[in-house]
Amino acid sequence: MSGHLPVMLAEVLEALSPSNGKHYIDGTFGGGGYSKAILEAADCRVLGIDRDPDAIARGRELAKQFGGRLTVVQGEFSQMDELFTGKSDGVVLDLGVSSFQFDEAARGFSFREDGPLDMRMSKAGVSAADFVNTAEESVLADVIHHLGEERFARRVARAIVSARPLSRTAELADVVAKALGPAAMRHPIHPATRTFQALRIHVNDELGELERGLETAERALNAGGRLVVVAFHSLEDRIVKRFLAERGKPQPAGSRHAPLAAAKKKQTFRLITSKPRMPTEAEIAQNPRARSARLRAAEKLAA
Repeated sequence: MSGHLPVMLAEVLEALSPSNGKHYIDGTFGGGGYSKAILEAADCRVLGIDRDPDAIARGRELAKQFGGRLTVVQGEFSQMDELFTGKSDGVVLDLGVSSFQFDEAARGFSFREDGPLDMRMSKAGVSAADFVNTAEESVLADVIHHLGEERFARRVARAIVSARPLSRTAELADVVAKALGPAAMRHPIHPATRTFQALRIHVNDELGELERGLETAERALNAGGRLVVVAFHSLEDRIVKRFLAERGKPQPAGSRHAPLAAAKKKQTFRLITSKPRMPTEAEIAQNPRARSARLRAAEKLAA
């Protein structure tokens, strides 16, 4: 697992609280850092899920170290209740792109090294190149604005349409940088960062997968089971915050005078974190990618 540093590992283990004889789901297996730590913390079992076949191949090697206590399967974490028959005692989700995906130029997630404009986590479906070369300018602008929070999304979209076809990460990064002008290049964050983020989230339907996955985790957990989510993007964290806020507060009792109140969802979680936990300065110094991490956790209540 060299090259992979699981973010906020100590905080994840504290929130998940692994114990002997229990079963846990690592819904975003990636480099296997969380799964390995969970298995070392308790005599338990872990199901690792990842849509990336490369992650599954790494997981099979790691599984050999744990005598059948680790199982890895390819799929989306929103399918966890289909991939695991029964109930789990804990679910952990580490959202976004993994270090392995980000560091491999051939996957096309980063512009630090030139590579094909791909960005697919599962290596199936529409690539980033397919999307930028065929989408209407208005659609491109909406995606870049909403998912990348890019102020100048229309300018960027116009430049992309004028420059296409595009097939390489360096090509796209150059187009975006020129569209945003010399002033943007003096900013510590590369001007193409928000556009690349938006395309990656769109191509992999990351926000839709997160919404579906949270609802699936709610169904998959035993009473007392814990849900731990580490988000790196404000849009992701907002979805997790809203989900736990809705599920984590007592609902008013219904009455004949307020029939709509009775139809509201009952409380299904107890919040472990009222506010998100953040990485320590020491961790950020060791692993700068942890800087934007936000951890939220909750415990499933009895039905």
